[in-house]
Amino acid sequence: MKIQILGTGCPKCKKLAENAEAAAKELGIDHDLEKVTNINEIMQFGVMMTPALVIDGQVKLVGKAPDVEELKKLLS
Repeated sequence: MKIQILGTGCPKCKKLAENAEAAAKELGIDHDLEKVTNINEIMQFGVMMTPALVIDGQVKLVGKAPDVEELKKLLS
């Protein structure tokens, strides 16, 4: 599974990355976590607000950093 965190590095972006990593590990998912900070790359996903969560190329979440439990639901 490819997990991408779209964001420029704000505290919310960092929290989303931490929580997504924790959720994937708790679920035992083999994953690749990538942080996309380039604004042009972020815009290619059609995202106008960060942070955003992309799973296997699909935008699943925009504008918030949910807790680990909520992210586990999105990843499973």
